[in-house]
Amino acid sequence: MYRKTRIILILLLVCSQAYSQLRYTNPVLAGFYPDPSICRVGDDYYLVNSSFSYFPGLPIFHSRDLVNWRQIGNAMDRNSQLQLGNGGVSRGLFAPTLRYHNGVYYIMCTNVSQGGNFIITAKNPAGPWSDPIFTPDASGIDPSLFFDDDGKVYITYNSEAPDNKPLYDGHRTIRLIEYDIRQMKAIGTNKILVNGGTNLDEKPIWIEGPHLYKINGWYYLMCAQGGTGFNHTEVIFRSKKVDGPYLSYKGNPILSQLTLDKNRKDPVTSTGHADLVETPDGKWYAVFLGCRPYESDYYNTGRETFLAPVKWKEGWPVILDSDLALPYTFPVPSDTIKKVYNPFSGNYTFRDDFDKAVLDNRFLMLRNPTAGLYTIKDGQLHLPLKKITASGDGNPAFIGFRQAHLKGTATVSMDFSANKENEKAGIMIFQSEHAFYYLCKSVKDGKPVVSLYKAGSVSDQDMALLAQAPLSKSRSLQLRIVANGAHYGFQYAQKPNQWVTLKSGVDGKLLSTKDAGGFVGCLYALYATSLGEDSHLGAAYNWFEYKGSDDAYKLQ
Repeated sequence: MYRKTRIILILLLVCSQAYSQLRYTNPVLAGFYPDPSICRVGDDYYLVNSSFSYFPGLPIFHSRDLVNWRQIGNAMDRNSQLQLGNGGVSRGLFAPTLRYHNGVYYIMCTNVSQGGNFIITAKNPAGPWSDPIFTPDASGIDPSLFFDDDGKVYITYNSEAPDNKPLYDGHRTIRLIEYDIRQMKAIGTNKILVNGGTNLDEKPIWIEGPHLYKINGWYYLMCAQGGTGFNHTEVIFRSKKVDGPYLSYKGNPILSQLTLDKNRKDPVTSTGHADLVETPDGKWYAVFLGCRPYESDYYNTGRETFLAPVKWKEGWPVILDSDLALPYTFPVPSDTIKKVYNPFSGNYTFRDDFDKAVLDNRFLMLRNPTAGLYTIKDGQLHLPLKKITASGDGNPAFIGFRQAHLKGTATVSMDFSANKENEKAGIMIFQSEHAFYYLCKSVKDGKPVVSLYKAGSVSDQDMALLAQAPLSKSRSLQLRIVANGAHYGFQYAQKPNQWVTLKSGVDGKLLSTKDAGGFVGCLYALYATSLGEDSHLGAAYNWFEYKGSDDAYKLQ
């Protein structure tokens, strides 16, 4: 009996050690998934991100355990529902907030291209979601809904300085206005909850991304501060009354990587824009954005979604002590989690053979898609050679997939033959209208060539040719872009997997947020163009494959 008990105890110890070693990997959504907002309904978690000028808008994710995520749809997937206009890539949809109340899911967001702040609703988070209802009485950005326990509903949002008279650049306020959720309209006038930030005397900039919670009798107002770049942090205030006054936590910021050694290994920077969620067993977690630079403040993967446990200190939630580096892994939230498999995290592989009738949810188009933008038939994705180019402000023949790793590859197999030099099809690594590289097949002097172009300063017509090589007359070609931190390599294969390097060591900093600006990360995009001229041709893509191989994950 004693021996059996001892064996059982040993097995329990082994199981306990195995559980203690089970960890999830950050970011939980790698690549351009900024401004996360989360809510829990029963045992289900739902999350949404900003999408800017890409279509469909506002990707929706589901998880049962906070660490294994799958995309279940996009909240704004109809042209009638979302108008992105002709603005730049970093316009469009900013900072959504996802909430649930009495059987209805709500997303409140800003369309900076058209209409301002709005609300959409759904009975099922996978959709369909309603058309937007705009809220002109809550003008600003980053709106967030809060359902109080007395039945009242409020909107908090970022707005201009008092009397629209800023004391310094970046002086903003957080405001509150009551909202009639039945009539879907604001009530009364707004009130300033936070002026400037944690301490107006220190001239804090861009207090934004507000979320309001009621926990143990306190109203907590959590906000981002410091702008969207390297100085980004998360701060918190609290009050006994919903309309204040709000006291700033003496330990602010509750999330920051500002004071750490910039030369540390595998850094995460720019952390902030957080949202809190409580698990069924009473634990608290935060989702927030962060960036993974390959050098200094250079990163091409954009702002990504991270997850970390929250600890409470003297009645205040703290995501991470400011002197600690954000780790790439944490223990899973519960011992009921037996396996971590997240297709959006770690060194994953994604492949699409275009054998389904619709595009995978992970693909993006640039602005509102026009009729006939693409077709999927007989295991091929067909793109017409549109006159509209990626350098313009319209909807080009562009199907994008987020770059989610500092190191990795994106590969396509395609069939295409050009008749004229303006007719091109291939794959690009794209950050914005004037920051991209384009690896494509075309013709030169009537003979087929593979070419590498760098974005022009005005349009696709002034793209700079970086390299070119002759091809056989076969329609089939494989193209590959290799990411390696600050550099990209460009390869082609006329026979399957017999790779030839067209050019390596190409400067990737051109595509970084630091140099290119904006709020988005890079996308690998299938792209076909006739450079402003009419063409009856199209390109057929047989498959697309993406592989990540970041060193930080290999060490875990």
